[in-house]
Amino acid sequence: MIKQQELMANYLKDTTLIIKELALSAKKEAKDTKGTEDQDYKLGIAFGFYWVISVMQQQAEAFGIPLKDLNLDDIDADKDLM
Repeated sequence: MIKQQELMANYLKDTTLIIKELALSAKKEAKDTKGTEDQDYKLGIAFGFYWVISVMQQQAEAFGIPLKDLNLDDIDADKDLM
């Protein structure tokens, strides 16, 4: 049986992977809608994902949690999502 702590760690890792995939997809969609009436909407969604990932990384660092443990070590919010 999986311990509660291990279960929560796995949940965070999996959820972070999903959020990263959605964030990168949102950035691409925002870029693809440049000059259209959907541009502002798509940019807003992309910025929301940027904000979430940025806060997650900052909080992990503040709590001394290695970004690798949360699958957040391979993305730079400022470079990859803005």
